[in-house]
Amino acid sequence: MEAPVTTAPLGGSNTAPVRGRSTRQRAAVAAALDEVDEFRSAQELHDMLKHRGDSVGLTTVYRTLQSLADAGEVDVLRTSDGESVYRRCSSGDHHHHLVCRVCGKAVEVEGPAVEKWAESIASAHGYVNVAHTVEIFGTCAQCANPGNS
Repeated sequence: MEAPVTTAPLGGSNTAPVRGRSTRQRAAVAAALDEVDEFRSAQELHDMLKHRGDSVGLTTVYRTLQSLADAGEVDVLRTSDGESVYRRCSSGDHHHHLVCRVCGKAVEVEGPAVEKWAESIASAHGYVNVAHTVEIFGTCAQCANPGNS
């Protein structure tokens, strides 16, 4: 997996339904997201569903992911080649991610020092209603030491 370089995370909890018409296909996409810990592209989720025997069109996958993102149910990262990748958001609170460059595994983390710094910088320059994203990229322990898994 290429390391994501720009981000657009959206907070939320995974309890709200997918907006729009509730269908078996939309439910299958939401369930697939619940099964993975790493960020996945729409195409990867579509392939996963196809291999499971779920008949869900790629357009439906994209539309469902957009609905989930709009509802704050998934975090979205953009890879260096411009592709959006998605992961179910497990925290409704503002958070950041540690993302493995090798396998894509992501861990949600809080950063109180970052929050204070962002508020301070914004205030010093007269900015209000400020939002920010911080993603930390590295190699997870399993990928760094494959012999120890």
